[in-house]
Amino acid sequence: MTRWLITGAGGMLGRDLTEVLGADGRHSVTAATRADLDITDAAAVRAAVAGHDVVVNTAAWTDVDGAETDEAAATRINGEGPRLLAAACAAEGGALIQLSTDYVFPGDGTEPYPHDAPTAPLNAYGRGKLAGERAVTELLPGRGYVVRTAWLYGAHGRNFVTTMLDLAARRETLDVVDDQRGQPTWTVALARQLVALGEAAVAGRAPAGVYHGTASGAGTWYDLARAVFEQSGLDPERVRPTTSARFPRPARRPAYSVLAHDRWAAAGVPAQPHWREQLSDALDVVGRTGA
Repeated sequence: MTRWLITGAGGMLGRDLTEVLGADGRHSVTAATRADLDITDAAAVRAAVAGHDVVVNTAAWTDVDGAETDEAAATRINGEGPRLLAAACAAEGGALIQLSTDYVFPGDGTEPYPHDAPTAPLNAYGRGKLAGERAVTELLPGRGYVVRTAWLYGAHGRNFVTTMLDLAARRETLDVVDDQRGQPTWTVALARQLVALGEAAVAGRAPAGVYHGTASGAGTWYDLARAVFEQSGLDPERVRPTTSARFPRPARRPAYSVLAHDRWAAAGVPAQPHWREQLSDALDVVGRTGA
């Protein structure tokens, strides 16, 4: 039986990962919420990691705009926390899967970013997450896994899909950004992929390093909003395209966040399904929360 520790287990991805692992009798799961474990406390981290084969760090500072005004606090969680987890795993012998982000890239590409593409974050959030990536790969060169993901939505937290469903009930039309391109990713699909990666890591089949954990295909926020309406039986013409300039934010967002998935083959783990297929499967669950 493989022993798993999930940090940030109260979050959207952490809850789905806990459920996916719990449904499989081959795994023992310790689900540590933020109240259970402060990943910036070295002693607490070392004690929590002990006895586990795989640690998945879903704990994070997720307020992208807030990181612009308090970069030190964001980096303490997104950079120092992973460093402490990596050091503990190095000492205890476990593998670490660190969740990261498309925001480590500048977002000016035109082709999907490979796992080894040059990084150049546009904002404080991206810089902090990149610091966490580097700590994991440096301290755990043989057992450290960085999984970059993006555009997550799920049943256990507020996100773009649930927001669209909520607004659909209250507004006749919605203006949605059509100049940012990425890969809408269901947290359950990502959780399943993380479990497969952890199993491959324990079996010695997965090369350590960086992987891209996003849905196949690509679209804009406008495309996603229309798909939510279509698949929910609503009129997609109620969604109208607009530009990012209409919605200025403190933190710059990358215009192009499409990630390549070639590296999964080396671990024997399938790439995720197309984002439209994921959305179709997800709406039965997510829709009950967002509507």
